[in-house]
Amino acid sequence: MNLNIFDRYLLIINIIALVIYGIKVLVYKHQTRDWFEKLCMFIVLLGGSAGILLMIILFDRKAVKENMMSRVFTLCMLVIQAILLLIVKGYHGDQIHIDFWDYLMQHRILLIYLAVVNILTIIVFGVDKMNAKSNRQRVRIVTLLGLAFIGGSVGALIGMYGFHHKTKKAYFTVGVPLILLMQVVVLFYVMNMGIFFGEVS
Repeated sequence: MNLNIFDRYLLIINIIALVIYGIKVLVYKHQTRDWFEKLCMFIVLLGGSAGILLMIILFDRKAVKENMMSRVFTLCMLVIQAILLLIVKGYHGDQIHIDFWDYLMQHRILLIYLAVVNILTIIVFGVDKMNAKSNRQRVRIVTLLGLAFIGGSVGALIGMYGFHHKTKKAYFTVGVPLILLMQVVVLFYVMNMGIFFGEVS
């Protein structure tokens, strides 16, 4: 296996990520440390998202409010970094297209899906806000972020600021725009690869 400098860097930074997160699991078990979450986010920025996410999946699956932001950040950055890696490796179309609306109009099923999931997300945010006011059972944070992640990020933003809900939580105020950015990057890549719904560029 012949690795270039870029591949070696990614391999090394992800091994470092594995080791650091492994130390965290051994020393702190499943407790959350603010400085550690920031260190992990820094390693993710350097390209170690795959290593961090692998360790989370294997040894630290419990999601709590204190580690939610770093997990959203790690997952979004993994997707963005994977797409950037594909582009660097040459897996892209010959021409660059940025007309998102035209693409969505040509792929109505995707447009309908996005409309439905965003409307559903707004409704769920509204229900959670009403439940918060009347001290009823709340919608789980993972569910709200999950709806944003599967395509409802615009609806999540509308729900957050329309209902003044979750606007003081970083994993929503920073996390949801980051999820939206990730989705734009994914759509941009898919649109320019012509790999959606069997289209060939």
